[in-house]
Amino acid sequence: MLEFPGGLYAITAETADTAQLLRDVEAVLSGGAAAVQYRDKSSDVARRHEQASELVALCHRFGVPLIVNDDLRLADLTDADGVHLGRDDGSVREARIILGKEKFVGVSCYQSLERALAAQTAGASYVAFGSFFPSPTKPDAARAHPELLRAAATQITLPLVAIGGITLANGLSLIEAGADSLAVLSAVFAAPDIRAAAHDFNQLFNAETED
Repeated sequence: MLEFPGGLYAITAETADTAQLLRDVEAVLSGGAAAVQYRDKSSDVARRHEQASELVALCHRFGVPLIVNDDLRLADLTDADGVHLGRDDGSVREARIILGKEKFVGVSCYQSLERALAAQTAGASYVAFGSFFPSPTKPDAARAHPELLRAAATQITLPLVAIGGITLANGLSLIEAGADSLAVLSAVFAAPDIRAAAHDFNQLFNAETED
């Protein structure tokens, strides 16, 4: 099974402007994002299929995986590199049957180490914990504590992804606690210079390695 890459895990903002979406994602890829997640909760099936397909091609130009949020069928139809499953998005087993063993299957574990252990046993590629900080995407999400990452690092052999309100100011604390990847939306895609923001996030990982 492939190992999910550590580093900046950029999550796209929902938009009907496909051309702008592609420009923004190209900028984040140029800045060194290790992975991209396509997140669109709209009911516009045609738009979502078009955008996911275009993003798969774009990410592959950079040698970076494109993960589809929540939608296993869309991930399969567009030959994305994997799917990210929330609490109500189906099972790891189902995703493995449909996508095969060479695709990534990520699982949201929120504040639950038990859920992460179950995902690991089921064959997930990585587990995600959060929300660690207040997030404009999910302002009412329950909070996770960095100690959860420290505990997970002793029991989980999969890559650990931290998500929720992560910025350049607070990201290093999560890497030091054990996060292999930082899943970021607003602090990258709402930045004045997306490429520079992606680069700066990658520097956080370099700083942790040097320490």
